[in-house]
Amino acid sequence: MEEPRPEKSASHVTLRKNFLTMTRECRQEYADVMQDPRRILWEPTPEQVAQSNIAAFVRFLVERYGNDAPSIERLYEWSIEKPEEFWRSFLRFSNIFYVGDDRRALTYASPAQRMIDARWFPDVRLNFAENILRHAEETPEREAIAFFSEDGRERHITFGELKREAIRFSRLIDDCGVQQGDRVVAYMPNIPETISAMLATTARGAIWSSISPEFGADTVVDRFGQLAPKVLIAADGHLYRGKAHDALPKAQEIRQRIPSIEHTIVVPYVQGVTPSVVEGQYSVSCFDYAQHDTLESGVLSYDRLPFNHPLFILFSSGTEGKPKCVVHGSGGTLLNQLKQHMLHADLTERDTFFFHTTTSWMMWNSLACALGTGAKVVLYDGDPLARDGRVLFDVAEKERMTVFGTSARYLASIEKIGLRPRATHDLSALRTILSTGSTLYGSQFDYVYEHVHPTVQLTSTSGGTDILGAFATGDPTKPVRREELQTRSFGCAVDVFDEEGRPLPPGAKGELVCTAPFPSQPVRFWNDPDDEKRIKAYFAKYGPAVWRHGDEAERTPSGGIIIHGRSDDTLKPGGVRIGPAEVTVQAEKILEVLEAAAVGHRMADGERVILFIVLREGRELTEDVQHRIRAQIRSGASPHHVPAVICAVPALPRTHNGKLSLSAIRNAICGSEVKNADALANPESLAYFRDRPELQ
Repeated sequence: MEEPRPEKSASHVTLRKNFLTMTRECRQEYADVMQDPRRILWEPTPEQVAQSNIAAFVRFLVERYGNDAPSIERLYEWSIEKPEEFWRSFLRFSNIFYVGDDRRALTYASPAQRMIDARWFPDVRLNFAENILRHAEETPEREAIAFFSEDGRERHITFGELKREAIRFSRLIDDCGVQQGDRVVAYMPNIPETISAMLATTARGAIWSSISPEFGADTVVDRFGQLAPKVLIAADGHLYRGKAHDALPKAQEIRQRIPSIEHTIVVPYVQGVTPSVVEGQYSVSCFDYAQHDTLESGVLSYDRLPFNHPLFILFSSGTEGKPKCVVHGSGGTLLNQLKQHMLHADLTERDTFFFHTTTSWMMWNSLACALGTGAKVVLYDGDPLARDGRVLFDVAEKERMTVFGTSARYLASIEKIGLRPRATHDLSALRTILSTGSTLYGSQFDYVYEHVHPTVQLTSTSGGTDILGAFATGDPTKPVRREELQTRSFGCAVDVFDEEGRPLPPGAKGELVCTAPFPSQPVRFWNDPDDEKRIKAYFAKYGPAVWRHGDEAERTPSGGIIIHGRSDDTLKPGGVRIGPAEVTVQAEKILEVLEAAAVGHRMADGERVILFIVLREGRELTEDVQHRIRAQIRSGASPHHVPAVICAVPALPRTHNGKLSLSAIRNAICGSEVKNADALANPESLAYFRDRPELQ
């Protein structure tokens, strides 16, 4: 099939139509537009803006504040000038169900400590699960979840069925004696039962934490072991690259090594577990989910708890030591996630929302929260590149997805294998593509618009585990510009500081910070009674009034953000600050290069840039390839970016969530210990970086 020609923006099409009759000046203008690295790639129509949730929210504000209400264009500025009014207004607009008085939106011990001691809505009580499942009461027959697996299985679950499954799990955790504040941990793939179990746990006021079963036992014990959990929920396996992987031996080891676990619930998925097998493998009380009483009707009781009651525990990557246990509260998580989904992603009950994630990544928690908008969510378990890379777009076409979420690495992978979804799939229902996890390069913007969808809103977001949300994200009422994240997140006073803590103008690189409290700050770190770890993680550099997020960023004249990578990974050859992505994006333009990583290597006379590359199959790192890499980096970036040494390696170290670990590379090339190498999905790759003769 011949691939159709890509459609262009309205301004591009107008210029193109008149190209032959253009004056020389007009032709130059056209060339300048196409060479602009920050050019507009998509713009909403006036009708799209008027029909957006943002416009509906502004109309809601006009009813409340009259002439003092902000316009759509000023909504972000208003949200940080009057954060308490913004968050209180959105709490009411979103139809979150709560009891109590919302007039006190924010309290803190002192102005100097307001970021550290912030407590939102201290007089409000709510239940997370009750709000996620409210659509089971209003529209029980509407589809809530569509599930697909790599081996071709497919299930569809209504909101009413989802609630019945949550009731079923609730009976199980009641039998386990779970109380408010107990920890329930899940060693589960991304299947519907994981969401049902989470809702049953949080309805009770217990605390939920999950890890996907591709993690090894040591890695899981390092995380779950810190929580002293009461119940372990484990699937019998998971699917990946054409194989069913048995998880029960690892689950048994986890249970044996964490003495606080009193009960285990086993969920059959790939094997079909029987009670006799379960009882034979575990030495404690054990339940087989498949054999437990199925309730056709029942009541799920909801414990309405303080706004900051612990809900989820998420984990840092752990590549720098034992993972931090980040505790997020019920109200802050719900309020911030619904803001993200409703305002920034424009989700409604008419949408079908997918995000490719595992249960170890905070995007799984975010995906589950999307049910609170009434949207249908799509789950997938398995290799995202199955069926020659087509599988996720097969699902997108079948389900008529409107919002497709994935990682920047996935987009890079399908570009590398030459996938052209626009030519092979009907994606006419798709209006938004979300990307997060790492920097989205300009070339990836080009690939999406040329080969995936020509008129989609491509939304790159940046935030993470620490805030269970985003600091920089999308806006359906604004243009998409190449390389940029469209906007700062409503209600978050995001800025970019220099080393001395002074705000930087647009175009200058510095530390991404937040200068005012926001509801999804961690409630605390687990096992951190004096708050030392939390304060050190976020407030050590600029003091108690400024959250340092750890990203190097710049603001743009259009109001967007560009993320250059983790600030700890910043390269400084000759004292010039360089983001690693600025080097690798140029290197990966060379045909022979599959992927690349740039790190700083400190020498007696300063720091030099070392570039590690993974070559395409059958290619070699010849002098010609090295010359072309350096020439591309010099012309595409600057002479400062040119690496001193280029090394070929078979693979780069990545975490289980697919994130590149530059710190592990730095430690390996310097001969230092790579702490908690079990946090890496491929720790064996570290051997490729140690004792390199090129670096001596």
